[in-house]
Amino acid sequence: MRDVTIPPYPEKEIRLRQWLLEQADLHGHATICVPEDAEGAPYAFTVGAWRRFGVAEAVVVGLPQEAATVLLAAYVDRARGGQRFVPGELHHDIFVGIPITVEKVFKGFYPEFFGSAFLLYGKGDFPAVQIIVPTAQGQWPWQPDAPAGFADWQLLLTESGQPTSWVSGVTGP
Repeated sequence: MRDVTIPPYPEKEIRLRQWLLEQADLHGHATICVPEDAEGAPYAFTVGAWRRFGVAEAVVVGLPQEAATVLLAAYVDRARGGQRFVPGELHHDIFVGIPITVEKVFKGFYPEFFGSAFLLYGKGDFPAVQIIVPTAQGQWPWQPDAPAGFADWQLLLTESGQPTSWVSGVTGP
């Protein structure tokens, strides 16, 4: 019986994996930004925070690239410093005047929203949270008074598409 071998990664993936590792070593994580397309809003996510600090990787959907990058860097920096990001808990100290919260990401969304992370975590064995940001008026995507289309623009990456780690308006926003 012959040995089974796994073909090597293509050169492009080898270079991307090396860049992810370098960014994680240098900055604590790499940020991958994906532009808006016909299928949905832009999104950005971290790669390497779990490997480097034991901090859950994070994704934010629907924010402009600059805002998403700043938000993700602040999240990793604070989380590695010991701040806990508990689903349903509001955090008022990252964006002035706009709170954020987090929700655990359903693993079924990992391939689509954390694709590059699989270069570091082959089987997807890493925790991930979604950072959720309300409108400037304080409306969350799941609330009935949210602007039309907001729930589609800032898709909630839970299995149900609704908050699952808290009860909206009771134990969370």
